[in-house]
Amino acid sequence: MKMMKSRKALSPVVASIILIAVTVAVSIAVAAWMGALTFTFMGTEELRITNVGFSSNVTKSVMITVNNTGTTPVTINEVWINGNKQTSGVTFSEIGGSVSGNKGMTITISPFDWANGANYNTRLVSSKGNQFTYPASAPNQ
Repeated sequence: MKMMKSRKALSPVVASIILIAVTVAVSIAVAAWMGALTFTFMGTEELRITNVGFSSNVTKSVMITVNNTGTTPVTINEVWINGNKQTSGVTFSEIGGSVSGNKGMTITISPFDWANGANYNTRLVSSKGNQFTYPASAPNQ
């Protein structure tokens, strides 16, 4: 049988090097994509309401103490008490109602006419739509 010497082809060494280079390039691209995907999912929005205080100094008010235990900043868009959205008199100790990761903030609602010994269910809604609730009772006086 006659060998075909006029055919041109890659040597096995060059073919192996090209295959290894393509494999490395694809694996780097997949690793970069998975890394970006992981960082997106790693950011958690977790807010804990640690206390709801009631004040009756000059005007009656409610103070909500929150701590961000997550890794991303949380922006509070809505404050609800007993199913009623609080639209006026809401002030935040942090600019724009945004609390950074591992930080705390106080939300004050003044005036708020609370009743002695009454139960109040506080609900905060973040800009991402997550809801955080806390039941509290006003002091008996």
